[in-house]
Formats: sequence, C-alpha cells, structure tokens
Amino acid sequence: MLKFNLKTTENKARRGELETAHGTIQTPAFMPVGTCGTVKAMTPEMVKSTGAEIILGNTYHLMLRPTAERVASFGGLHKFMNWHGPILTDSGGFQVMSLSGLRKITEEGVSFQSHIDGSKHMLSPERSMEIQYLLDSNITMAFDECIKYPSPKPAVKKSMEMSMRWAKRSKDAFKDRAGYGIFGIVQGGMHEDLRMQSIKALTDIGFDGYAIGGLAVGEGQEMMFSVLDYTASSLPDDKPRYLMGVGRPSDIVGSVLRGVDMFDCVMPSRSGRTGQAFTSHGVLNMRNACHIDDHSPLDAECTCPACTHYTRGYIHHLIRAGEILGSMLLTQHNIHFYQNLMRQIRLAIEENRYQQFHDEFMAKYAHDRKM
Repeated sequence: MLKFNLKTTENKARRGELETAHGTIQTPAFMPVGTCGTVKAMTPEMVKSTGAEIILGNTYHLMLRPTAERVASFGGLHKFMNWHGPILTDSGGFQVMSLSGLRKITEEGVSFQSHIDGSKHMLSPERSMEIQYLLDSNITMAFDECIKYPSPKPAVKKSMEMSMRWAKRSKDAFKDRAGYGIFGIVQGGMHEDLRMQSIKALTDIGFDGYAIGGLAVGEGQEMMFSVLDYTASSLPDDKPRYLMGVGRPSDIVGSVLRGVDMFDCVMPSRSGRTGQAFTSHGVLNMRNACHIDDHSPLDAECTCPACTHYTRGYIHHLIRAGEILGSMLLTQHNIHFYQNLMRQIRLAIEENRYQQFHDEFMAKYAHDRKM
C-alpha cells in the first residue's frame, strides 16, 4: 500500500507527496525512463544529482534480458542497478502491442515472439504482476492493451473492456505490502463515454493510483488536453494521477493545470543522444553550425554540469565528432532541466500562482520551438 498526501491545490493543479518503501516522491513529478535498468548515457548517481526521485523500468525488456528471475537473484532492480530510490515499472503491454505481426492477443493475454531472438513468450496480467514483483517495483502497473490511434470506436470499446477485465486480474494477482502499490490504467481512446466507463470500472476495483493511458499517441496536444480536461478531474482526489509517456515541457505544464501528478517520457534522454538540448527558452539543436563559435552555456539559467563547465561550442564539437561525452552531457542537462521544471511547478502551486506560471511558460516556450 502506498500513502498519498495531497498538500495543496490551485484549481485543478495539485501539490502532493507519494510515500513508498524506497522513499518519498514530491509531486508533480517527472520520472526518467530507465527501460532496461539504466537511464541511457547516465549513471544512477548522475540521475540522482538532477533531483530525480523515481525512475521507470520496463517489464517487457527486463523479462527478455536479463530476465526478472535473474534480477531477483541480485536482490531486485534497486540493488541490481544501484538505484536506491523508488521505481515504477511499465506492465509491458505497450511494448508487446507494438510488436504487430509478432504477437497474438487473446482473453488470456498476449503471446509474442521476442524482438531479440525470436523466442516465444506469453504475457498475461498474472505473469506481468509476477515479473514486476520479482523486479521489486514500488509501483506496479496493471496489464492493459494500448490500442493504436486512430481506431474505430467499436474496436476502442472492445479493447477498453478487455483491459478492464485484465485490470481486475492484475489487482487480484498483485501482492500487497507496505510501501508498494498498483496503479490501474484508464483507456477509452478519445471518447469521453468510454473513458468514463473505464474510470468507473477501475475505481470499483480500487487501486493505489490511476494512470491515464492511450494519449500522446499522435492525437496532438489540443486533443490530449481536451481528454485530460474531463478525465483527470474524474479520478479520485486522494490518489495520484499518472499521465503515461508524456512528454514535452509544454505538455507537462498544461497537464499539471488539468490535475495530473506524475509523468514519464524518453524525450529528455533520447533528445540528449540525438544532439538536442531543452532550455528555458526553447530547444537547441547542437548540430547546427550557429553554435560552432558560441562561448555561452546551453542555458544561462541552468546549474547542471554541462552548463556550468562547458560551452555550446564545445558541446557542438562533441556532437559533430560523435563523442559519447556529448550524449552524456546533453542527457544530464535535459533531465536536470525537466527536474528543475518540476521544482518550479511545485513551488508555483504552493504559492498559489500556477495559472500565472503556466501562462508565462507557454508564451515563452511556444510550441517547444527549436533553435
């Protein structure tokens, strides 16, 4: 069981704390993605130095290698990767669904072939719960189907209803203990009536938190926000709300305004490996020649090592030369930027000025423009 303390609110924006067996998470929170037991291009110590309090691991990838049983033999994922803070694990459903022709969905679960070696596996709600238990995940995600967007409404309805049956099986198979919890996942595509049906089914089952799935799948920010407008506020006030796979800085700022507490996305780390830097004034493409003689830091408002010790010109050189250090510095900077953004968000809610913060940020960071 997890304990969530809602400290204060400003309209729909929420400031809280989520207590787990491996530490307390200040919300709103952003979780760096450590899919295979590592946040790419960073050590756990580097991740912690950014202010991150929780990271995300993935059932699908870890069950294939090194296997959940092997991770358990090392004492769980915390000890295996030397991360002592909380861990949330994705159920594996999203990754399995993306395998397309390599998988088959039935009421029992999903049978699939590994993308690594073609070996055959079965992932059901019960097996997903077992794997996440072996990984020692603090926050276990219910097993669900994330249907592709767009899909016909009858297909979305059928998928959502199966996911709700899987949610019940997930909850029944979850091993409850102090400092650990399970989140249900709201599905239903872009259809308000289906989202409301999903929320009722999940709240009738009862979970430690509620995730909003099936967004940031190509529908665009305006539609995503319109779904959040009615979805987030319909979830229980006393439980954390997690928007899965989101996102860009403006997505996060806009989603907090609508009542979301937790986020994850590969964007800051993936962008770091592809030469992009998030800054307080937009996104920099460090491959661009305009940076070649630039003696300024990536972001004068940032205190990360990349901004404190290195110039844009040097980082441009590293990226153009294909040096690993370039990816390391940009990834650390990006995750530091995201964590600093979350600190600013939390402070603005505490001081009852989040609407102002939101408006100013969205104006300054319009469309996450690139430079």
